[in-house]
Amino acid sequence: RDSSVTGVQTCALPILGPGGPPKPVELFIGFVTNFFDTLGIGSYAPTTAMWKAWKIVDDRLIPGTLNVGHTPPTIAEALIFIAIVEVEFKTLALLLAAAALGAWLGAGIVSGWSKRSVQLGMGITLAIAAALFIIKNLDEMRGTPMIPGGAAIGLSGALLAVGFIGNFILGALMTLGVGLYAPCLIMISLLGMNPTTAFPIMMGSCRSEEHTSELQSHLNLVCRLLLEKK
Repeated sequence: RDSSVTGVQTCALPILGPGGPPKPVELFIGFVTNFFDTLGIGSYAPTTAMWKAWKIVDDRLIPGTLNVGHTPPTIAEALIFIAIVEVEFKTLALLLAAAALGAWLGAGIVSGWSKRSVQLGMGITLAIAAALFIIKNLDEMRGTPMIPGGAAIGLSGALLAVGFIGNFILGALMTLGVGLYAPCLIMISLLGMNPTTAFPIMMGSCRSEEHTSELQSHLNLVCRLLLEKK
């Protein structure tokens, strides 16, 4: 497959090099990163760091290869956490849909940003989220918090709308290889939900985005081939 069209290094397994079956080091990376992925640490950042350190995947192809390569383990994680962690169905369904929609509609916009713009935007966003997280924890320590919650398994009204918009943005950013776990966990906690409920939402959001991103790559390939024929 022409990687310049799809933006994905040819692969069929979680971590696969330019051709043939995965090498031991690639299997090691896949095992380690996905193990810690189930703990909520995320797999994108450590995978990217190892790829760059050992020059396994070209930098230009990292975002697409991350999304496709981590799909099988993420599907397994999503099914496991959705089955064992209780989350209100409406909240779960809407947040997963938001991530998929963000990946579909937002990818074209975000992918047009320069590397510096993405770094700056994510840095500012995470700094604001971290500040809000600290404020919320200090608020809880007061005994009579101004921001109630922390044990809810679902959202409604304005909070659900905020969660939908937030996951939409995270879904769009994830198409560039920006991890969803940390900001999603912060967002869920700030919205007053039990942090444990973030796990099926995070895993399911990644699964939705990966499928959407892969479908979008195939459609882009078809469109390009049709235009070339003309």
